[in-house]
Amino acid sequence: MSRLAEALRQAGDSGALARRDAGRPDTFVDATAIPDDTGFPSEDSRDRRDDAPDRSLHSFRGLNPNVTGKLVVMPQVPPAAVEQYRRLAASLHHARLERDTRVLMVTSASPGEGKTLTATNLALTLSQSYGRSVLLIDADLRRPSVHHMFQLPNVLGLSDGLKSETEQKLSLIQVSENLTVLPAGRPDPDPMSGLTSERMHHIVQEAASRFDWVVIDTPPVGFLSDAKLLVAMVDVAIFVVRAGKSPYRLIQRALDAIGRNHIIGVVLNAVEESVDVAGYYYYGYYGTPRRLGGKG
Repeated sequence: MSRLAEALRQAGDSGALARRDAGRPDTFVDATAIPDDTGFPSEDSRDRRDDAPDRSLHSFRGLNPNVTGKLVVMPQVPPAAVEQYRRLAASLHHARLERDTRVLMVTSASPGEGKTLTATNLALTLSQSYGRSVLLIDADLRRPSVHHMFQLPNVLGLSDGLKSETEQKLSLIQVSENLTVLPAGRPDPDPMSGLTSERMHHIVQEAASRFDWVVIDTPPVGFLSDAKLLVAMVDVAIFVVRAGKSPYRLIQRALDAIGRNHIIGVVLNAVEESVDVAGYYYYGYYGTPRRLGGKG
């Protein structure tokens, strides 16, 4: 049994993208920076070396104090956890070199498995440690959460743009030198028609043309009939599993909906420290399970 299968079994048993059309108008309003008095950093990170992780956001007062202990930019987070995200980010960079990968979705089989935290940490890692421009999109329109991470207003956002009869511009919020957020906006009880629309496709296309990376926090795919339409808009997927949370069959159904060839990473959350899951974090291209940062 592969390490991916072992990881998913342990969790269950214990409980391509075209660039923006030149003739179309811009989708986004230029990002609005958070005022200086919120404590967001303004230092230039473009010259930061990839092998020198930056955790200077310990003074990032805009972060939600209820989650700061879980965010990789905070000094109290264990270095091992930070390193796992950096290695996953390194795998994404390799994928970009090989296949021009730049749009990824972070999803799970069911709610409450930690996908929003994973998406946020991955966006922080790519933008802070690697100095890349990143757009973090909250596309979980039923249960938006990304704005809570940064204590941002969620009055207008993606859902409002998707429901508008005209192609209104979407306001972006720049939360650091390299990280920009598109909040979900007002919750939508039935968002799939908008998320799988041509309008959403155009939003993703333009985002990919303007940012080095686009990280999309999507709804859980375990119960979505249109999951494959959503997957078609991204290059790769990160699949998040919380040990003991979802039944193994639901996880398998979600993986089938995404398509295993789309999955570049699997993050297993809430694992007991005594369990050796070092090889469960990265599922490589072409279906080859690998240890994160190790050999086959």
